Amino acid sequence: MPNAPAQRIGLTEVEARASDARRTITQIWLASPTHSGPCRQVSESLADIPALTSEITRLCDDLTTIRLLRANLAAAGKASIAADRSGEADPLSYLRDELAAQGYCGPRSSA
Repeated sequence: MPNAPAQRIGLTEVEARASDARRTITQIWLASPTHSGPCRQVSESLADIPALTSEITRLCDDLTTIRLLRANLAAAGKASIAADRSGEADPLSYLRDELAAQGYCGPRSSA
């Protein structure tokens, strides 16, 4: 099914499976020392998974924040357009305020 939605991967489950796999590799390594090289490589690769899942979590959090900021800018833009259409004296105030709130420009001067 080409248009099927992507299935979400539970990062906690990924870490648990990696931990189980590391235990299995360690058991194989202990039972068959002649396979120590490949077992070590697999074990080291599996050891990277917690750091990767942590990075994925951080990136997801960053993406959520960016999406909220973008939505706020879009709302401010729409409010400015609506204010202009209704003849408000300062229709760009919504956009200026949101840009200032996001740190793109200083707050409006009182002058």
